[in-house]
Amino acid sequence: MSSAVFELLTTAFGGFAWPWMWLAFPLPWLAGVFLPPLRNTSAALRVPYGARLDAIATTGAARPRHLHVAVLAWLAWFLLCAAAARPQQLGEAVAPPQSGRDLMLAVDLSGSMSEPDMELGGDVVDRLTAAKAVLADFLDRRVGDRVGLLVFGQRAYALTPLTRDRDSVRDQLRDSVVGLAGQDTAIGDAIGLAVKRLREQPQGQRVLILLTDGVNTAGVLDPLKAAELAKSEHVRIHTIAFGGSGGGFSLFGLSLPIPGGGDEIDETVLRQIAQKTGGQSFRARDTAELAGIYSELDRIEPVAHEGQRVRPRIERYWWPLAASLLVALCAFLMTGRRR
Repeated sequence: MSSAVFELLTTAFGGFAWPWMWLAFPLPWLAGVFLPPLRNTSAALRVPYGARLDAIATTGAARPRHLHVAVLAWLAWFLLCAAAARPQQLGEAVAPPQSGRDLMLAVDLSGSMSEPDMELGGDVVDRLTAAKAVLADFLDRRVGDRVGLLVFGQRAYALTPLTRDRDSVRDQLRDSVVGLAGQDTAIGDAIGLAVKRLREQPQGQRVLILLTDGVNTAGVLDPLKAAELAKSEHVRIHTIAFGGSGGGFSLFGLSLPIPGGGDEIDETVLRQIAQKTGGQSFRARDTAELAGIYSELDRIEPVAHEGQRVRPRIERYWWPLAASLLVALCAFLMTGRRR
């Protein structure tokens, strides 16, 4: 009977969290076999017909009622062991929603990024150092996101693929230096490489954040043509024009450019790139504005997607526990009725 009940419990429940608790089931039987019986050697009353009374107490007429109580006691103990083993039932498969992003960061490493016109922690630093500090904080908040990194100068290079290992992305960004990819600026090639890396991702999650401080002066792909390619592949591009108004001098509070003093940021092209692909264009003249831009991107770029389907385990230990209490109550009532 106990094996049938065990199969019934296994079928009803998805399994047991603590199956080793079933080892306690034979303990009452082992105690009865190996422990000496409890004898009362100091009888309060001795009568000559005591042996006859013992024979009457152990006649077959009383055995059926004793057998019923024993069966109920074993059943109650079996159910207690089942409750201690913590039976669990598998619920319906659910897919919890997850909020994540697939972001590709494109960072300009051209020669102009060495311009020391940024303030960071009270010190004047170059543009790349300031961008690294803000990007490191941006990466710290990318829990659950997949982030890739590419750098560009005269050419574009992918340093890390899309990954959840933000430490690797942070290390690659920290080791990047001005001129690593050349002194010029190939914005179009950077966009083309990012599109190639993102085209395998689901639509709606293909996002490129492009940070540059100059104009397109190198590469084989025109930035606007690259934007058309990104639009056809459903890649959304957010552009960030980063840096002060270098290449000039200040006169009575007005910034005046010096002819030949350096290339200005082509905000018009960057704005057109963002508009073509459904992104946004930003302008950051210092680290505070850059940090605010990344906070804005953090708000506008969440992508809700379905997580891995799981079947939750529901605790059902109280079912056999309640049944054992009911069986024990029946055994108690039968014992009281017999008395």
